[in-house]
Amino acid sequence: MPHDLPKAYDPTAIEDRWAEYWVRENLFAQPTPEAVRAGEASARTGDQSAFTILLPPPNVTGNLHMGHMFEHAESDILIRWHRMRGDRVLWIPGTDHAGIATQMLVERQVVTEGTTRQQLGREAFVARVWQWRELYGGNILKQMKRLGASVDWQREYFTMDDNLSIAVREAFVRLYEQGLIYRGAYIVNWCPRCQTAISDLEVVYDEHKGHLWEIRYPVLDADGNDTDEYLTVATTRPETMLGDTAVAIHPEDERYLHLHGKKLRLPLIAREIPIILDDWVSRDFGTGAVKVTPAHDPNDFALGQRHNLPNINVMDETAHINNEGGAYAGLDRYVARKRIVADLEEQGLLAGVKDHINNIGHCDRCKTVVEPRLSTQWFVKIKPLAEKAIAAVKPDVEGKKAIKFTPEQYEKTYLNWMENIYDWCISRQLWWGHRIPAWHCAICAKITVARVDPAACAHCGSAQITQETDVLDTWFSSGLLPVSVFGWPNITSENRADFDAFYPTSLLVTGFDILFFWVARMIMLGIWFAKDIPEEDGSSRSLADSVPFREVYIHALVRDANREKMSKTKGNVIDPIEIVKTYGTDAVRFTLASMASPGTDIAFNIARTEGYRAFANKIWNAARFLFQNVDRAAEIGITVDPAALGSMPTAAPDDPLEARWIVAELHSTAGRVNQSLEDYRFDEAANTVYQFFWGSFCDWYLEIVKLRLDFSETADKAQTKAALTTLVSVFEAALRLLSPFMPFITEEIWHAIYDDSPPAKSIALANFPQAAIEPIDKVAFDGMRTIQSIVAEARTLRKEIGVDEKAVTPIELRIDTEVKAVTEENQEIIKRLAKVSQIRFVDQITPGLRLRTRFNFDVAVIYEATIDVPAERDRLTKDIAKYEKGIAAAERQLGNEGFLAKAPANIVEGLKKQEAETRLLLEKARAALDALPPN
Repeated sequence: MPHDLPKAYDPTAIEDRWAEYWVRENLFAQPTPEAVRAGEASARTGDQSAFTILLPPPNVTGNLHMGHMFEHAESDILIRWHRMRGDRVLWIPGTDHAGIATQMLVERQVVTEGTTRQQLGREAFVARVWQWRELYGGNILKQMKRLGASVDWQREYFTMDDNLSIAVREAFVRLYEQGLIYRGAYIVNWCPRCQTAISDLEVVYDEHKGHLWEIRYPVLDADGNDTDEYLTVATTRPETMLGDTAVAIHPEDERYLHLHGKKLRLPLIAREIPIILDDWVSRDFGTGAVKVTPAHDPNDFALGQRHNLPNINVMDETAHINNEGGAYAGLDRYVARKRIVADLEEQGLLAGVKDHINNIGHCDRCKTVVEPRLSTQWFVKIKPLAEKAIAAVKPDVEGKKAIKFTPEQYEKTYLNWMENIYDWCISRQLWWGHRIPAWHCAICAKITVARVDPAACAHCGSAQITQETDVLDTWFSSGLLPVSVFGWPNITSENRADFDAFYPTSLLVTGFDILFFWVARMIMLGIWFAKDIPEEDGSSRSLADSVPFREVYIHALVRDANREKMSKTKGNVIDPIEIVKTYGTDAVRFTLASMASPGTDIAFNIARTEGYRAFANKIWNAARFLFQNVDRAAEIGITVDPAALGSMPTAAPDDPLEARWIVAELHSTAGRVNQSLEDYRFDEAANTVYQFFWGSFCDWYLEIVKLRLDFSETADKAQTKAALTTLVSVFEAALRLLSPFMPFITEEIWHAIYDDSPPAKSIALANFPQAAIEPIDKVAFDGMRTIQSIVAEARTLRKEIGVDEKAVTPIELRIDTEVKAVTEENQEIIKRLAKVSQIRFVDQITPGLRLRTRFNFDVAVIYEATIDVPAERDRLTKDIAKYEKGIAAAERQLGNEGFLAKAPANIVEGLKKQEAETRLLLEKARAALDALPPN
């Protein structure tokens, strides 16, 4: 690659090429270490630390959204950082078969072809889904490749792959054999559109304006005849009254003591139902009488179980009234509701209607109102699994946690849910998914659960067996990740190297929205099955080594610029692919990283992305400047030794101030970036790199180093070579520092630095900069800070007094003795950067000159312009007020005994130093004000 980079930075010209290169060269593959494979080293005691992340598998139906890109950007930054630090890094990609979503999508497709799922039949429909998956199921992974995700594509998985399907069946059978999976009739959340049970977590509740209907139930006498008395109940779902089997009252409710043992006539149906007594009923809510519909309400179901009530299901799978509903059979639930209310009113049994705000559950997938419905389903008896998952998050006897949550607040959320968990309904009435490995016998009516499809009933030997039609909840299979990815349940001494090398994984990066759907279930299932895998030496596996990951980082949500949640309804959804086309992947990644701090949602703003696109352009132009000077140097025989690159630059004590300073600044920046990434402070890390590159390197160092880059015949070649070597080595190290955040532009420029013959195939395989252990060069820092302050104040003065931008002027400088030497030695820097023709060192600034002052110097620009006395008086007055306010605040803090007792010593010392400097500035400002001539 030639040094002459194109004049304009165009991300579209480089990103596709590098994305394809990374995949084609298989740069991010992580084979099982041979030492572990050969049994010569332990995964946890080898010469490299393993850092493994499992990508939360996106749905096979999906396309990349901004939440995905944010999650992937954070993960990729960490993965690239660890890889460049020398860790044995593995990032595993995959997709989820997404049972409900995929079936719905293909169902809609076949309807457009004039047929239905039912007409096709199960086998043909499932074949169509597989066909669809082959054609379109990899879209999101293709998008990930385009955006440069550094995953190991050789390890890509799909949750319906053969090896993962074997794990799913083994998990089901083993839990069944352990008595932890059972089948029974319970109230479930039923989606009439998807026609399947869904878990509590898949129900989204929204408030709706509705009604509360008060219905009069006639009280019967001992002979079953109507009396003149009614018992009034209230309901938000009058259509369910068709399935009422009792009305409950509190046994101590004095209003209804005379009704104990009585019966009622169910309106419209004329069925006799009992009045039952139960302490669960609240005497203070409504009328104190509760209709009991065991087949359509979870609380009513529990009441029915306690009182041996019959369960009457009055709705079919599509939420239409069935034959149990009498005259209302065949009606949609809401049509039936209107008809029932009208009939009640006509018969004088509607006591009243009140407006009521109701919290109604909707299917998270299709948004249909969910119907609580009695249904026979498969469940996991979850408490035994949850107990181990709770123990993994709580401190052990040594105070250590097997799993750590970041931010810590989510640990409490997780534990609260786990400690109050209900049995998990794992069956779904779908065709696409892992079919439950259970067979029903037509002869003995018993169930055979088997690892291999049976030919006969395990109980009576009959061949008349039929496989269960339900499939498993999608989260059951994804909950087995990552233990299933590393070979479980077929882990043996011969094939366990992958498991030993990479399990438990290091980190899971995910969102709060799937903390219970997936994270909790991974922990439960991972521990339950991994604990049975012995350690390499045959010993029992500890809880700490059974967990699926050692840490969970919960990232924030990406919202729009107004902090509103993105939704298609609001029309504020941002398509990351379109943004990338406009601004480049690097700019979008950097935007997300620069705003990502634990526990704080991101308000994504295009203006920030435009700014970071400009940042990328700044780096590009810096590279072009560097290459121009490298090429000019080569013309006079000066070259940079490649051996000087690839490590952290150093500077000798006698090197120029700017060289020592930029090297010290680089080391300081590297130290802070590494620490920020350790703490998941992506924002701090990104902004630290940004400030170094844009501020320290481009705005200051590049301008100063021009003084040293002399390519004339009389040049000091040794000095020029030293300056050029520092320039190139610092820039190369800075590229490596930036690489995890902006992988594309850094790859392009890094290869160019090495004339397309770099020491590694990718900058992603180079070393990440590490700060030196020895102390940072404080003398260089302090000296450069003084030079920068003088330049900044001189520039400000020039603007204030209206100096022509191109004009070069002298300045007067009164400076403290301790910094005078470094200023005199580096006055050429001041002259160049502040457009100064001469620096006159004085003991006192000439009266009448407009000046700027700092605690250790005063500076004035000598320019033939009349000072605006009123404006200067106003400025100084404002400065005095500012300084007085700062001193008062410092005095309050330093006079606060509580603050002094708690604050770190360095904070207190810093505050004292700041107060002293502010007092000096105050004295100078007052003196300058007094020295002004009258208006």
